[in-house]
Amino acid sequence: MGRILSIDYGRKRTGIAVSDPLQLIANGLTTVATHELYDFIINYLKQEEVERIIIGLPRQMNNEASESMQYIQPFVNRLRKNLPDMPVEYVDERFTSVLAHRTMLEAGLKKKERQNKALVDEISACIILQTYMESRRGL
Repeated sequence: MGRILSIDYGRKRTGIAVSDPLQLIANGLTTVATHELYDFIINYLKQEEVERIIIGLPRQMNNEASESMQYIQPFVNRLRKNLPDMPVEYVDERFTSVLAHRTMLEAGLKKKERQNKALVDEISACIILQTYMESRRGL
């Protein structure tokens, strides 16, 4: 069983989380500059066994795709073209930033730490991954 890689795609920065090999726990991995994301993923796949990639699907409250999809879709198309055997799936990412901030508050992080946008992106990727894994277990 391989890991699951999760992506919270942003125009400038992208948060990345990964599961353990048994796919039980989501852990924040890092945040990378979005223009370096594809190369980061390719290098990560050379080092670790990854079963699938999960990408946060930005939706508006009326369930329509947000304008961020114009940036995400070309990236997903590139992944699917160059990694045809790697499943790439979307997971609704609404409220992940709000949940990430709440998680940071509950963890007792100081205000300065909570303003770290890279950390928010990484935690958001972790929440996207945890949501996906829980949905597969029927929780």
